[in-house]
Amino acid sequence: MKSITIKGSERESVGKKATKALRNAGKVPCVVYGGEKPLHFSANELAFKNLVYTANAHTVVVELENGDKVNAVMQDIQFHPVTDKIIHIDFYQLFKDKEVTMNIPVRLEGNSPGVRNGGRLLFRKRKLTIKAFPENLIDFFKVDISTLKIGDNISVESLLSNDFSILHPDSTVVVQVKTARAAVEEEEEEEEGVEGEEGAEGTEGAEAPAGEAAAESNE
Repeated sequence: MKSITIKGSERESVGKKATKALRNAGKVPCVVYGGEKPLHFSANELAFKNLVYTANAHTVVVELENGDKVNAVMQDIQFHPVTDKIIHIDFYQLFKDKEVTMNIPVRLEGNSPGVRNGGRLLFRKRKLTIKAFPENLIDFFKVDISTLKIGDNISVESLLSNDFSILHPDSTVVVQVKTARAAVEEEEEEEEGVEGEEGAEGTEGAEAPAGEAAAESNE
């Protein structure tokens, strides 16, 4: 898996006042867990651009001013609710003899004959969670849809590997092609079910088909 180097400075103080000062200076407070003790450091917000604002998965090398380097993966990130700026990131340190859990993107390749014949491509799982030793982490899952006809699907079962565990049931559908008629009938059934409901739950049910269609249009 490709790695991104983040150059940072170890934090001497982790109090609220010091953390606020870091953010005002355009830096992001971070913590690396998993080692003998948590490593608190900060780095410029721009340093995380290629790690956060991408669909790709990467490991990280945290390079400190004193020359120390720590291999890690991003575990959690927090954004400001108004400005969407990064306000905190948690990392987990990598060790050769310890498995790590990570979300891996799915990439579709090829053209589906089912879609050419009027079917609808439904991309159900854009990321899959795996557990693996660092050396076996993959950049992405490559899924070939060039043989998918109407009614066909590709599930997790076809992506299994001895190098890692996929933390989803084998029957989980990753991508499928459905007939346009069947899709319309499903939407109509969902709408009919919503008519008898009241309140917020009914609203969510009515919006679900539209959200699904919007996602498919991006494909």
